[in-house]
Amino acid sequence: MQTSGKNRWRRLILFSVLSFVLIASGGALYEILASRADMNRFPRPFHLVGAGALRLNLHCTGRGTPTIVLEAGLADSLDQWRLVQPEVARFARVCSYDRAGYGYSDPGPMPRTSARIASELHAALQSAGEAPPFVMAGSSFGGYCVRVFNGQYPSEVAAILLVDSTQEDQYRLLPPAWSAMSAATRVRARSQAFWAPLSIGLGMTRFHLRLRGQQVPPVLLQAKYIQARTSELENIETSAEQARVAEHMNGKALVVLTAGRPIDAALRAALSADDQRAFEQTWVNELQLRLARLSTRGKRIIVQDSGHDIPGERPEAVVAAIRELCNVPGSALTNGR
Repeated sequence: MQTSGKNRWRRLILFSVLSFVLIASGGALYEILASRADMNRFPRPFHLVGAGALRLNLHCTGRGTPTIVLEAGLADSLDQWRLVQPEVARFARVCSYDRAGYGYSDPGPMPRTSARIASELHAALQSAGEAPPFVMAGSSFGGYCVRVFNGQYPSEVAAILLVDSTQEDQYRLLPPAWSAMSAATRVRARSQAFWAPLSIGLGMTRFHLRLRGQQVPPVLLQAKYIQARTSELENIETSAEQARVAEHMNGKALVVLTAGRPIDAALRAALSADDQRAFEQTWVNELQLRLARLSTRGKRIIVQDSGHDIPGERPEAVVAAIRELCNVPGSALTNGR
C-alpha cells in the first residue's frame, strides 16, 4: 500500500511539472509569435540617445525656445502625449520620451525612483543637444519626476506644469480603502514581474487582452517594461519623498491641471460611495491645491469634463496651459524670442 501511495504522489508531481512546462512553453511560443507579428504594425523607435550607460527613446519635434519636456505617468509610454505633442510643436520645441525599461528604451538600473529617472532624462537631453530653458510637464507619477528634475537642475527649468499629478501626502490622506486597493495592485505587479522573464506571463497577458478585444503595442508587453513599472510602483513613496524635499520651485511659473472627474472605473469598483466622495474631496480640494501652493506663482485649473488621463481626454487643456506658461510676462521663456 505504501509503495502504491508513493507511486501516486510521484505521478502527480510528474504530471504537475509536465503541465507547467507545457503551459510555460505555450505561453512563451505564443508571446514570441505574437510579438513578431505586432512589431510590423507599430512605430519604430524615434531617436535612441545616450543617457549614461543606457539609451532612451527620445522624440523631439517643433522649433524655437523654450523646449517643453513631457514626462508620462506610471505605466505610460511617450504615447500618452500623442494628442498633445503635435499641437505644442506648432509654437515650441517639444520632447517626449520613454523612461528606462519603457517602450524602445533600454532597461535601467534598479530601483526606479524619480531621482534616478530625472538624472537619466537630463543626460538624454544633453546627449541629444536639447538646450534649456525647459518647461517641465508631468502627468500623474510624472509630476514627482519633473519636480525632482527641477530640484536637481533649477537653473535649467523656467516653468512647470503638473497634470493631475500625484502628491506626497496622498498616502496618509486618501481613504484607507484606496490604500488597500493600491497594496493589492503592488502584489499583482510583483507577480507579473516575477513571471515576465519566462514569457509565460507576457503571453498569458497578451492572450487575455485579445480575448477582450484590446490591442496593446508590443513595446508595452516586455519583461523590461513590466519590471520597470513594478519597481516604480514599489518605490513610489520614495519618489514622493524625493519630490517633497526638492527645492527651487517657489517663484517659478506653475500650473496645476486637476481632473474634474478623478473617480475612474477602477476606483468606482473598489471604493464605497462614501469612500469615493472622500477620495474626490481630498484629491481635488486638498492634494491638488497643495501642489499649486508650491510656488507663489502657482495656479490651479480644474478640467471639469476630464478624468485622470487629461492628456488623452482633454489634450487641448494641456496645450493651452503650456502655451500660457510659454508666455508668462518676465519669464526666462520669453527671452530671445
